[in-house]
Amino acid sequence: MGTAELWVAIAFVIFMAIVIRAGAFSGIARSLDSRGERIRAELEEARRLKEEAQKLVAEYKRRQREAEAEAEAIITTAKAEAERLAAETKTKLEDMIARRTKMAEQKIAQAEAQALADVKAAAADAAVKAAETLLTANVVGKTADKLLDEAVSEVKSKLN
Repeated sequence: MGTAELWVAIAFVIFMAIVIRAGAFSGIARSLDSRGERIRAELEEARRLKEEAQKLVAEYKRRQREAEAEAEAIITTAKAEAERLAAETKTKLEDMIARRTKMAEQKIAQAEAQALADVKAAAADAAVKAAETLLTANVVGKTADKLLDEAVSEVKSKLN
């Protein structure tokens, strides 16, 4: 026969034919196919999880923008309400000051009128007493009473 390498090559070919015939490579191929399918499933799961994570991140960002917009709206509303309350308080304070000023002016006018009336009454009383004293000293009898009554009536009518 031939050389040793030839016999080794023939033996290897025969061995490989037996192994292939026995199905040893089909088990390896099934194992590799199974592993490939498992890897493909894991990659698909990873892709699905990545998409889900991206959706969650997008949802979180959307909610964050909405929360920021809502907070901004609340702040704007609060500022407007504070300004409105400040203006309302200022208006009420100005109205109260105007009312109190008017009341004080009315009280002052009333006090002035009362003082003037008191002065007139005191002057009338003094005039009546002076006239009474003069008439009593100078005039006597029915004429004195008549003159006194006329003078008192005239002074009272002019003062009132």
